[in-house]
Amino acid sequence: MVAGAGPVGLVVATALAAEGIPVIIVEAERKLPDGLRASTFHPPTLDMLDRFDVSRELVEQGLICPQWQFRDRREGPVATFDLSLLEGETNYPFRLQCEQWRLTRLLRDRLLNNPAVRFLYDARAVDTSQDEDSVDLLIERPDGSREAIRGSWLIGADGARSAVRKSLGVAFEGQTIPELFLTCSTTFQYQEVMPELSNIAYISDPDEWFVLLRTTSLWRLLLPTEPTEPESVMLSDTRIQQRMQEVLPKAGDYEIRHRTAYRVNERVARNYVAGRVLLAGDAAHVNNPLGGMGMNGGIHDALNLASKLAEVWQGADPVLLGRYERQRRKVALEVVQQQALRNRATLNQRDPAIRRAALDELRATAADPVRHKDYLLRSSMIASLRALDNVA
Repeated sequence: MVAGAGPVGLVVATALAAEGIPVIIVEAERKLPDGLRASTFHPPTLDMLDRFDVSRELVEQGLICPQWQFRDRREGPVATFDLSLLEGETNYPFRLQCEQWRLTRLLRDRLLNNPAVRFLYDARAVDTSQDEDSVDLLIERPDGSREAIRGSWLIGADGARSAVRKSLGVAFEGQTIPELFLTCSTTFQYQEVMPELSNIAYISDPDEWFVLLRTTSLWRLLLPTEPTEPESVMLSDTRIQQRMQEVLPKAGDYEIRHRTAYRVNERVARNYVAGRVLLAGDAAHVNNPLGGMGMNGGIHDALNLASKLAEVWQGADPVLLGRYERQRRKVALEVVQQQALRNRATLNQRDPAIRRAALDELRATAADPVRHKDYLLRSSMIASLRALDNVA
């Protein structure tokens, strides 16, 4: 059983089904979620998804971004990183900006033709229980009725507030970042008025940093927000227009297509494996979005877990699943969280000397071909995947 039909849940379900393993996918919503959430696919993630024959379709539907950059809000580009340097290391030497719902629909359409795969919508995961041979997942329907479904294994891919994780009593250790994040999407074409703007830009400023991400039709603007500001004010037309005009003044209002506010955590589950229940994606780890590692890391979880669970299904010792936990938890703690925290520290630094030194270091890294490529291997998550073989 897989709780959650987001990218992580559908990737793990697709991988298991490809091994001939019957799967039940449980989703709380009435249909696949289509919110404007994660949109950045890193090169190795696209390499991995090639096995399902979806990467080329994602590329056709998305925006290829061969470069991304750090900028100073007042002075412009600081360091531009060129992913074409990864040619030969990956089949996709670029970041792809493509909404995550496009991936879930592609995978859903493939799974619909598999008689061994069943979808249960309008079914919210509530609780779990297990014995040596099976797991029961308690689900709740919109009318309040409840029922238990049984499987050999349960994968909790039900997000940061995971009911599966909570039912296990697994600690979700870490911190809550002080500011809220406001994300809004607009049809305004920033690249036409901001010199040398790349499609992915992290803009540093001692007073207010922000991030600009371009998709095929929209620009997404991410702004840190004081947690004391009421959400009703933060998301109001007046306040959003004010903040967007502060980012880039222009005549008339911005056309807003989407807006949301959310609190960001840096947390990792103490355990990913609890008997016959396994955690992946946001249910196992969450981080701030600076670097686009959340969804990518979750997909990497899904494929690592699916390969080991398939071996166990075919007779391998379940102790193998402990290696999944050790490998992917190490990446969450030492790579994903740390890179996201470093990006936030660079953008948010207020001490003039420290800020200048950090930006100078980025300039020097981008200017040196060897350091430039090494930085790309790390920030694109290729290096962390290659290091997994060293984790026993």
